[in-house]
Amino acid sequence: MKIAIPVDEGILESNVCISFGRTPYFLIYDTETKESVFIDNSAAASTGGAGIKAAQAIVDNKADALLTPRCGENAADVLKAAEIKIFKTTSESIKDNIDAFIEGKLSLLNEIHPGFHGHGGK
Repeated sequence: MKIAIPVDEGILESNVCISFGRTPYFLIYDTETKESVFIDNSAAASTGGAGIKAAQAIVDNKADALLTPRCGENAADVLKAAEIKIFKTTSESIKDNIDAFIEGKLSLLNEIHPGFHGHGGK
């Protein structure tokens, strides 16, 4: 299973990024092979629609799940249409969240916010 996580830096020792759409990078982690791939989030510099573009990047990278502290409504709609489940992170540590996900300890993210829509989400 491939999971995606918004991260502050392109290293495993980095923290989970609080902003999904404007995160600098995404970690794509394969729970079976334990392979980690960091991708640049080209949506981070967008003037608008960053969440939707970021969500499409997750879809394009064939992730099965997203681990994130929060997610906007438009991005969540894109992810749900692609049948990607959204889980709420429980700490800043990438490794802790991956371990919690594998152990089935992360809950689905139910509080989807309306989005910032040009209000600066950074």
